[in-house]
Amino acid sequence: MLIPAVALLLWGMMLFNRLVRLRNQVRTAWADIDVQLVRRHDLVPALVSAVKAYAGHEESVLEAVTTLRARATAERTPGRLGEVEGQLEQALGRLVALKEAYPDLKASQNFLQLQRDLVDVEEKLQYARRFYNGAVRDYNDAVQRVPDLLVARSFGFDGAEFFQADGEARPAVKVGLAR
Repeated sequence: MLIPAVALLLWGMMLFNRLVRLRNQVRTAWADIDVQLVRRHDLVPALVSAVKAYAGHEESVLEAVTTLRARATAERTPGRLGEVEGQLEQALGRLVALKEAYPDLKASQNFLQLQRDLVDVEEKLQYARRFYNGAVRDYNDAVQRVPDLLVARSFGFDGAEFFQADGEARPAVKVGLAR
């Protein structure tokens, strides 16, 4: 009787420790995304200033980028932040595209360096998003799978939210049980 109880206790401890490791991996991955978002947000004022110097009458684009940056820095939840970041990404694309209409801006070394820095941040952000979403998938699988589910519910492990930086809302995929 003692051996099965000890085995059950050890099994529960292993599951708990696995859930803690997966939850911490999600938190670490989110921190990586946050670092890249801060880098992106830090580039926005410099980009806006560079464009304003050459294309100051493009107020709607400059204002949209500035407003979206402010919203993005205030948002904390992955789902809502993903929506705002998707919109900011599109607005930054419009801002960078202005260089085609303004040859002086296109020739500005400061603007070109800022553009290279932005591309670098976007690449790192894309990698961080994929890593985060993979960590969320693994964690959510663990907290929803039997028998891990029993330990997860007992100790308050909740699922994590995916980060999707897409300005357009997509319909949810309906998943049901086979009958």
